[in-house]
Amino acid sequence: MRDREAADLREDAGLVRLAQRGDATALALLLERHAPGMRAVALALLGPGPDADDMTQEAALTALRRIGDVRDPEAVGPWLRMIVRNACRSLLRGQARTEPVGDPAPPATADADPERWLERSALRDWVWEAVDQLSPTLRMPLVLRHFSRTVTSYEDIARACGTPVGTVRSRLSQARARLGDLLTDLTAAAHGDAAARTAASRLEARDTLEAAELGRFGSFTARRWSPDVDLYLGGRRVGDREALVRGMECDLADGVRQRPYHIVAGRSLAVWEMELISPPDDPEHCPPAVAWLLTLDEGGRVRRVRLHHSRPLRPDQARLPEAADLLM
Repeated sequence: MRDREAADLREDAGLVRLAQRGDATALALLLERHAPGMRAVALALLGPGPDADDMTQEAALTALRRIGDVRDPEAVGPWLRMIVRNACRSLLRGQARTEPVGDPAPPATADADPERWLERSALRDWVWEAVDQLSPTLRMPLVLRHFSRTVTSYEDIARACGTPVGTVRSRLSQARARLGDLLTDLTAAAHGDAAARTAASRLEARDTLEAAELGRFGSFTARRWSPDVDLYLGGRRVGDREALVRGMECDLADGVRQRPYHIVAGRSLAVWEMELISPPDDPEHCPPAVAWLLTLDEGGRVRRVRLHHSRPLRPDQARLPEAADLLM
């Protein structure tokens, strides 16, 4: 028995080391090996039902991002079960917030552990390739829940998407299950460069805001975005590109400015989270933040804009990206 346990630990360690080098198949096998133990923890804390399934799936997504943090590869089983336990306890405490599965931070310099950065990039591309294959109705809530920083609670996602909270829960459950299947299917496939897409979207956000402050928001969006852009607030269409232009011009005339602090992007969806800066003489003029939820057409142009005003930001969130961020 001890020999078998020792062999299992050695196999775990080997899979962890492969996964940390960007081997998607190894990570998929690792999660499959420990799925029963992870689910057992969720069942013990939450009992049978959809919440146990959701927290097991949510923990697996967290593990995808944090596999590089494992210091003792032979102890990966307890580490995975700890993630499930923490997710369940957060749910029991009523904490809707989840840790984003965003891009890992790049090394500060080109010489700062570039191999580790490249390894994590491979896993990120694998995840985003699967996310991009979800249907639009499943993709949006999953990206907000796991990749954004402020639009993460069920209530915020419901408001942003214009759907009931119960529908958000159902779609997230379906999205996580479908994502698990897609990740398995894509382990041996070539993956796109998610970092390049996010970097391009960051530059697009910067250029968009610069054009707006120069009075060129209308001409910029006419040239770079789809001619059939729709503007939504929640689930309600409130206008076209001209309505968005009028809103931007009114905000600028009132002295409101926007600064991007977190951006993620796939092939068909981008999320621009912006700090809203009220004019000095009217500090309560606008909410503290807004998320631009952008649906992209096949050519990568903005086809639909949903605006969601977010809750107040933590001090560490509200900042302009550093130069290194723009290279992620």
